[in-house]
Amino acid sequence: MARVLIVEDEPRMRVLIEQVLAPDGYDTATAGDGITALALATQSPLDAAVIDVGLPGMDGFELCRHLRKHEVNIGVLLLTARGGLTDRVTGLDSGADDYLAKPFEAAELRARVRALLRRQQRMPAVVTVGDLQIDPLAARARCRDRPLALSMKEFALLRTLAVDAGTVVPRSTLLAEVWGPPEQFDPSVVDQYVSYVRKKLAASGTTAVITTVRGVGYRLDPAA
Repeated sequence: MARVLIVEDEPRMRVLIEQVLAPDGYDTATAGDGITALALATQSPLDAAVIDVGLPGMDGFELCRHLRKHEVNIGVLLLTARGGLTDRVTGLDSGADDYLAKPFEAAELRARVRALLRRQQRMPAVVTVGDLQIDPLAARARCRDRPLALSMKEFALLRTLAVDAGTVVPRSTLLAEVWGPPEQFDPSVVDQYVSYVRKKLAASGTTAVITTVRGVGYRLDPAA
């Protein structure tokens, strides 16, 4: 049974989210602030977290950054009343896996949590592609034991390609996996970040390369 943490400072909304997720049979834990949530997440096993951005004290963005810093390997869905692109990007750059604006439909919340859990289940402990090692838990990548300086989005892109190394990953899949719902993001962001990651891979001296498959997507190969 998957264990899901709900972090929401408004008691009625916290209960509502629990009720929405109840049909899927999760074991839920709740917290009303970021400090309590961080303590729960670092002391007990969790599979996913639904976190409100507007928390008192430590907000959802900061909580997410602390979870990643402490290497808490859970899927994170941020909830917020602010639906602007800047806030979505801030949330995803803080290490969140997905972002959902309030008000939301119950069915969509359930679907987003299920998608997070599927993603967690298929993620191996460490991925090796040629002389690259990608550690999803620590959100770190290394080439011949030298760390690669990657942003959270760059790491997420490389991780997604590495999990299916040698296989073409469609641009639409990369957009959905790394940034979120395709209708909310410009697909060109994928090409832009592939360019960033390519430059950093080249600078690291790795033999691994990202190959473009025109009209389809990208593939991470262990060697050129």
